[in-house]
Order: sequence, then structure tokens, then C-alpha cells
Amino acid sequence: QNIQIDNFSTSWSNGLAFCALIHHFLPDAFEYDSLRPEERRKNFELAFRVADEKAGIAPLLDVEDMVIMRKPDWKCVFTYVQSVYRRFKDQD
Repeated sequence: QNIQIDNFSTSWSNGLAFCALIHHFLPDAFEYDSLRPEERRKNFELAFRVADEKAGIAPLLDVEDMVIMRKPDWKCVFTYVQSVYRRFKDQD
């Protein structure tokens, strides 16, 4: 809901895609439906914190950097998504 993944840069710029990805594997960690695209900082903080605390996924991306950039570096986003994939690849 509220996301469309077309690339590894702007599609991830409001944090909802990160939240959706983490929520897919950890559905009880937070209420995804309550998130809003305009609350970018909150979305990034939530996704990275839950991934770190509940799944041991290192916060490779900095919330401040993600909030400042409207077009995140696709290589950084791709690397983080790869770490999520590696952590959960056998669970889906």
C-alpha cells in the first residue's frame, strides 16, 4: 500500500518501501497501515530500528542522509536490501 517499486533510488525515498519489506517478514513488529509517505524520517527510523533490533540487520543506511536526499544512492539502497534478503531468504 502506498508504494511502487520501479528502481533502487526514488522508489525508496520516503521510507515506506523499507517498512513494507521489513513488515513482510516481521508483520507483528509494527502496524504498517498507520504509516504515511510524508513522514519520511519516522518511516526510515522505524524500518531501520526494527530490522536492527528484531532481525540483527545492521543499519547500513543513515536516517539523516536518507531524509536529506530525495534521490538516494541506488547502490546503498541495493546493498541494504541485499542484507535484508540474506537475513530472510529461507523464511519466505
